[in-house]
Amino acid sequence: MTRLLLPAAILLSATAATAEVPQVVTDVPITQSLVAGVMGDLGTPEVIVTKGADPHDYQLRPSQARALAGANIVFWVGPEMTPWLNGPLEASGAATRVELLEVAGTHLRHFDEAAEDHDDHDHADHDHETDHGHDHSGTDPHAWLDPDNARTWLAAIAEVLAGADPDNAATYRANAEKAAKDIVDLDTSLKERTRALTKSIVVSHDAYGYLAEHYGLTIAGSLSEGDAARPGAARVSELRQLLDSGNVACVFPEAGHDPKPLAVLTDGTPAKLGAPLDPAGLDLEPGPGLYRAVLDDLIEKITACAG
Repeated sequence: MTRLLLPAAILLSATAATAEVPQVVTDVPITQSLVAGVMGDLGTPEVIVTKGADPHDYQLRPSQARALAGANIVFWVGPEMTPWLNGPLEASGAATRVELLEVAGTHLRHFDEAAEDHDDHDHADHDHETDHGHDHSGTDPHAWLDPDNARTWLAAIAEVLAGADPDNAATYRANAEKAAKDIVDLDTSLKERTRALTKSIVVSHDAYGYLAEHYGLTIAGSLSEGDAARPGAARVSELRQLLDSGNVACVFPEAGHDPKPLAVLTDGTPAKLGAPLDPAGLDLEPGPGLYRAVLDDLIEKITACAG
């Protein structure tokens, strides 16, 4: 499928908007951070999924539904990340809706491809106790964990805002360029910090493929396949054998989820239990610095335990 930088409908609706700073709503803190960096002092985008909430299973508050209805522009990762947002977005009548996973130049991974990258330990036949509450197929939505994607999105965000607010177009573009440069600088530092990292890790769920690919990390497996999937007994047994083998340095729980299953799984094995990872920045305060903080925190915790 041909992927346009910005769909024609978006360009038309954004250009037709009044030349004022638009009212902007975003889906999750990561998106809000990128958009906030582009808007700078001109405005603050609202975020729907608030601190500590689960982006995959969220109930809109009435005030948030009103914010959607009053938005000139809505930026969101896409239905792969927040499937519950599809209906409210259609009902909102927001003039411009930008799905970041559809921005041209975005490097996408697919869960079936990610499965081929894992060891056989992680992909033997699983029993039927696994509850696939979140479909573990198709596009992996955690694309922001590749900083190259974040820079691509910054440029697209700036163009949408510039089209909606031509008087401030130069500011949006300059802000996006600065934010992209900051990401490049951070990326260079993170690559240096992970250069000698060769030990395998296990994570709570399969959300780190982009990060692993970009920084050369080895993820031996995940406890859950999807964002809302419960592991079956066979999967737990596979991972226990993997941890007993001594081939995994660290096991990482995830922020906002009970760490006890992973603590129990790790107990008595050579693997260490690492600090909880927060790939979506759900435990951080929203703002332009959140994106950098997420990447820095992930690499800091991984290298501290597995380095």
